[in-house]
Amino acid sequence: MRITHLIVLFLLASVGVYSQTTTKAVYSTRAGAIKGYDPVAYFTQKKPVQGGANITYDWQGATWHFASADNRELFKQDPEKYAPQYGGWCAYGWAQGYPAKIEPEAWSIVDGKLYLNYSKSIQADWKKKQAGFIKTADKNWANARKN
Repeated sequence: MRITHLIVLFLLASVGVYSQTTTKAVYSTRAGAIKGYDPVAYFTQKKPVQGGANITYDWQGATWHFASADNRELFKQDPEKYAPQYGGWCAYGWAQGYPAKIEPEAWSIVDGKLYLNYSKSIQADWKKKQAGFIKTADKNWANARKN
């Protein structure tokens, strides 16, 4: 009986450690991916725009919200073009080697790709060495996705 309890405790501990070290493919909250903001609007309106509750699309295990049906259709045609890099996790965080949540107001588009950051102050640091951070974050994200 004691050995059975020990095995169960070991398995539960192992599951807990594993779940803490895995990262969802897309950062999302109860509000959805990008906290409910429209990914297409960053490109078309050049600013963050809150998406509508009824204009949604499920992709990569997350619900994406859009300000208009037209934006939803653009996203459906080419989600990789509009979805933020690193699954919407903080780009600076991935440059440091770890996932971090984001604020939709802390964003930038570089070479046609959307990058989100934890906060505007982190974004300011991100912009100082953006090209190098992107290169490092790309490698870190790719390695994390392999695991």
